[in-house]
Amino acid sequence: QLVESGGGSVQPGGSLRLSCAASGFSLDDYAIGWFRQAPGKEREGISYISSSGGSTNYADSVKGRFTISRDNAKNTVYLQMNSLKPEDTAVYYCAGDRILGNIQTMCPPPRCWYDYWGSGTQVTVSS
Repeated sequence: QLVESGGGSVQPGGSLRLSCAASGFSLDDYAIGWFRQAPGKEREGISYISSSGGSTNYADSVKGRFTISRDNAKNTVYLQMNSLKPEDTAVYYCAGDRILGNIQTMCPPPRCWYDYWGSGTQVTVSS
């Protein structure tokens, strides 16, 4: 399974780093996507990274502020979130799939099926 952590409450302009850790399997062969669901809104895809880390992409809403990375030795993918805004408030989820093309759609689970996904971590941006 995948387990997200690192969420919390932060003021606008602040930073958080989310982690997506694999339990019971190796992330080496998996592309990973980050998704979020804000209150009253549909879940959306915001970023992905290929298994090697050589390919990344971001939704326009987070481009330039968020950075996705991975440390396969630690079996973990990270989402560094800077310059946070109140509209970034959401539950953040990660999902993993062996097929990069599936993750590249950034179609959120469970609407789209992936090999693994987590239960989410809450991020609240408020003054």
